Amino acid sequence: MQETTYHIPALLSETIEGLEIRPDGTYVDATLGGGGHSRAIVERLSPQGHLYSFDQDIDAIRHAFADPRLTVVHGNFKYLTNFLRYYGVDSVDGILADLGVSFHHFDDPDRGFSFRWEGRLDMRMNQKSPIDATKLLADYTLEQLTDIFHLLGELKNARKIAQAIVARRQSEPITTVEQLRQVIAPYINPRQEKKELAQVFQALRIEVNRELDALKALLAQSLKALRPGGRLAIITYHSLEDRLVKNFMKTGNLEGKQEKDFFGKSLSPLKLITSKPLTASDQEIEANPRSRSAKLRIAEKI
Repeated sequence: MQETTYHIPALLSETIEGLEIRPDGTYVDATLGGGGHSRAIVERLSPQGHLYSFDQDIDAIRHAFADPRLTVVHGNFKYLTNFLRYYGVDSVDGILADLGVSFHHFDDPDRGFSFRWEGRLDMRMNQKSPIDATKLLADYTLEQLTDIFHLLGELKNARKIAQAIVARRQSEPITTVEQLRQVIAPYINPRQEKKELAQVFQALRIEVNRELDALKALLAQSLKALRPGGRLAIITYHSLEDRLVKNFMKTGNLEGKQEKDFFGKSLSPLKLITSKPLTASDQEIEANPRSRSAKLRIAEKI
């Protein structure tokens, strides 16, 4: 019951099936979260198999289940290969990352992830990080804020929102969800209020946690960590993440540059298992509305 309320894993059966788990294999869940995907992987492992589950959030670590086939790693997945080396692991048979934010984060007012609750603007996945959303809003320049809302939030009113924030902080710091909503309210389309507020909060969260940089690091390191035949499964929730994953799985590089040999054959070190992303069924969306935007892509190392 506790696990269900903490986080419901998206596309669970599709992900587990796509990983083609070997009972004696070694796997990585880069995003432990509520433990749903990790538990499903462990249940398919023999005593000789093992799973390494990463999370930088101490709350996720505290909620982790205990099993001799599981090692919980309190750290950011951008340090994947360093941690695997620390545990004496040379290569793995599969890597999973569910890039969604847990229910626990969105529904905890003290974490400041959601515009639905009054609370302090924090948004840190790693609560020991020195930069939270409040500090970002206080310190970033007008141009930096504009870029965040335009590039990470994909907002048309990015500059006006940034200007409003810069103007307000001259008289008082913006430290709560309610304060931020009041400041940006004139620049939010009432007909799309929830969508645009979500875009503002998404942009801040991505920047606070440097999420795209971490994803790039994970993708690049996955090629080193995976054995030939090993599979990479990534679940994304917005176009910025999905574009990165799509291009990487297609080309094997972060630039999305298709390299070919003399005969025109692709030189990508990855083979696509899913030509198009897998998405949640109507039944899953009904049970878990947040799975609506989930997209699962899977590739295999050649």
